[in-house]
Amino acid sequence: MGFQAGQLFVNLPVTNLQKTIEFFTALGFEFNPQFTDEKATCMIINENTFAMLLTREFFNTFTSKTIVDTSAQTEVIVALAASSREQVDELVQKALDAGGKPFNDKADHGFMYTWSFQDLDGHLWEVMYMDENANQ
Repeated sequence: MGFQAGQLFVNLPVTNLQKTIEFFTALGFEFNPQFTDEKATCMIINENTFAMLLTREFFNTFTSKTIVDTSAQTEVIVALAASSREQVDELVQKALDAGGKPFNDKADHGFMYTWSFQDLDGHLWEVMYMDENANQ
């Protein structure tokens, strides 16, 4: 078997770290205080998956490339698996209520149900539920 990562850290630049923390807290996420300061925070997605939310200035210390303008460009879509269709709706609605913007409309493909939002910095988050028994 090939390489298998034990953990995944997605790094995303943010404009206002405190507002970003408040936004994702409203969605029900928690943060690791060991990896949180005025430049960054570590949002816990699950026990092996994390989003490092970094101020734009701090993010720039890790790359010489230009940070994309998320109002016009997309570099990544973060997809989160939910445990039910209701959980998809609940999380996206919380995001919209907390100041996020809609992205794609709800889509029901039978075996897969999705809905997405943009966070405060325009990063795209797709929330999906896959019914593994739907194709059987």
